[in-house]
Amino acid sequence: MEYRFRTPIGEKDVRRLRVGDVVFVDGVVVSCRDMGHRRCIEYLRRGEKLPVDLSGLVLYHMGPVMRKLEARWVILSAGPTTSARMERYEAELIEKTGVRLIVGKGGMGAKTAEACREFGAAYAIFPGGAGALAAKLVERVERVEWLDLGIPEAMWVLRVRNFGPLMVTIDPTGRNFYEDHKSKLLRENLRKAYSLIGYRA
Repeated sequence: MEYRFRTPIGEKDVRRLRVGDVVFVDGVVVSCRDMGHRRCIEYLRRGEKLPVDLSGLVLYHMGPVMRKLEARWVILSAGPTTSARMERYEAELIEKTGVRLIVGKGGMGAKTAEACREFGAAYAIFPGGAGALAAKLVERVERVEWLDLGIPEAMWVLRVRNFGPLMVTIDPTGRNFYEDHKSKLLRENLRKAYSLIGYRA
């Protein structure tokens, strides 16, 4: 199925998603990667508000290439970064912020999948190597927070149009495309290895 969402995205809408669905988004996407995630968690654990209310928004694992033209920022590349690095933070971030869609590349683990199931969120991948395409889908940079972390690690608030295609790989039932296929591939490889040594599993 193909879905088109406008932020803020409601929990009811996200809970319709299933692994393999394709999503396009209009509205606000917020970039956040390693150092940004760590700072978010530090803020949340101290009971402080984040500089951006993530409720109903899209969180994008991305370190952009930016250029400043006079008083405004222009995004040149916006390709995804590897999401596995954020696995230790993501479940808590989903629980405490109400973010509805996480976007990155390479998949995420069991804790994130469980948080998606419990709190009504999903994880989707943006095609790797398509940073220039992603940048073209950004209408404007609305603002930047935590620029002290550096351009790639700062939290960029982006206004996007037709942002996608995003393929859902963790859905709100907790199903995880990568983990399912990893287990299947492991079993197949074990069977092949056993057959080579004449062992029947």
